[in-house]
Amino acid sequence: MRSIVRNFINRLKVRNKPKYFCIGRNKTGTTSLKKAFKDLGYVVGNQHNAEILIKDFEKGEYDSLIKYCKTAQVFQDIPFSFSGIHEVLDKEFPNSKYILTIRDSADQWYNSLVKFHSKKFGDGKLPTYNDLINSNYVWKGWIWECNQLNYKSPKEDPYNEKILKEHYEKHNQMIIEYFKNRPNDLLIINLSDNNAYSKFIKFIKVKTDFDNFPWENKT
Repeated sequence: MRSIVRNFINRLKVRNKPKYFCIGRNKTGTTSLKKAFKDLGYVVGNQHNAEILIKDFEKGEYDSLIKYCKTAQVFQDIPFSFSGIHEVLDKEFPNSKYILTIRDSADQWYNSLVKFHSKKFGDGKLPTYNDLINSNYVWKGWIWECNQLNYKSPKEDPYNEKILKEHYEKHNQMIIEYFKNRPNDLLIINLSDNNAYSKFIKFIKVKTDFDNFPWENKT
């Protein structure tokens, strides 16, 4: 009951306000970006409520995602980090803004992802297929389903370096190409850059006493 009331209140708060979709890959600073938005008073989407929607994506259905997006103003990580999702969102929510978070290199991103997943799903070791299908995050096997929606890597090598790095680079390039004629709608940002926060503030057009991003989930 409490969540229903909260969603109703949030819908009223964000009605007619521009939406910000953080469409960078997981482990590119998206959690820090979420915290920065929260610190500025924005209504950020409930992450768990978004993560449970992936079953619909497997069937190419996005109605549940569109409904969910009406409950907040800012969104990040899965499923918003999935390749191609920006095109669905762009059609449904015109005049929205998009933020593509990146790392220094594909190598840096891959190493960060592997380190995080090893800790979360592999007891400190590189997770195997069995680790992923038996993980109970969201539901049993959810993280493997995400792997297949994103990378389609083989069971015998879920973290195939070549596949994941190529996917990271293609994901970024796809987004850059899509928005190439709309520079005001896309911010490309590396949170480790000295001027990253000032670029972020300028993009969302707010004034603040904060001068840097909070550092969350560092790996």
